[in-house]
Amino acid sequence: MTKGFRVAVAQMTSGATLDTNLEQALTLVNHAADRAAEYIQLPEWASFFGAERFYKESAQTLDGPFVSTLRALSIERGIVIHIGSFLEVGTGGRYYNTSVVLYPDGHHVLYRKMHLFDVNIPDGVTWRESNTIKAGEEMVIASTGVAQLGLSICFDIRFPELYRALSVAGANVLCVPAAFSSVTGPAHWEPLLRARAIENGAFVLAAAQSAGSPSAMMTHGHAMIIDPWGEVLAETTTRGADVIMATIDLVEVDEVRAEIDTLHLRRPILYNGVVHRS
Repeated sequence: MTKGFRVAVAQMTSGATLDTNLEQALTLVNHAADRAAEYIQLPEWASFFGAERFYKESAQTLDGPFVSTLRALSIERGIVIHIGSFLEVGTGGRYYNTSVVLYPDGHHVLYRKMHLFDVNIPDGVTWRESNTIKAGEEMVIASTGVAQLGLSICFDIRFPELYRALSVAGANVLCVPAAFSSVTGPAHWEPLLRARAIENGAFVLAAAQSAGSPSAMMTHGHAMIIDPWGEVLAETTTRGADVIMATIDLVEVDEVRAEIDTLHLRRPILYNGVVHRS
């Protein structure tokens, strides 16, 4: 018995203009829906990707035009649309980097990025997301029936304990929409995604920003779909807007986890204990 799920993963070139970003997103979603996708994932910063000085005028609520328009399209086309993230209005002069899964019946599930991108790589990239973004506090699984989507955003990928907790809680698909830096991307992006798939026996879906801008950050691109064995099922091979697709069988998660049952063989009670040194 199979548990087939037709998925699409997008690569975008979002910028600072909401209307242009929305038009691009609508085109990608319709392309996927025309090819029988049940689910499409857009990347991080889908609604706006620009300098911090424009955050105040660019941040939106769930009722704003970007989310609302895509919500209406989800209902119209009967497809689950996962906005990898949009800049959400927050409090105290800060914002949220928010992922939202939109369902054809009109309801939604939210996840706010937990691990903020604060890095300083000499001659590479310096960024302090925490200067303007408030970290989320909750792990989230969004259900689509056969698929249990463990939600995350970009820099979260460097924290394997998040994905282990999501998998133990029932996630069989790990979602990693991103705007991954072009500095670290060539060395780290694919190995991290494949590692999360392998260690949890889960599918990984990773939408990506491609190109970016000097006023925000240059990004690596390379959207990917990876199976529970760590094999790459689909990936973008060029820069710019694109959609990759695959029909994934969630039975494969059950099979791989039965063969290498790391979720049950782990010993969490020991991990918080004393580490003996000699």
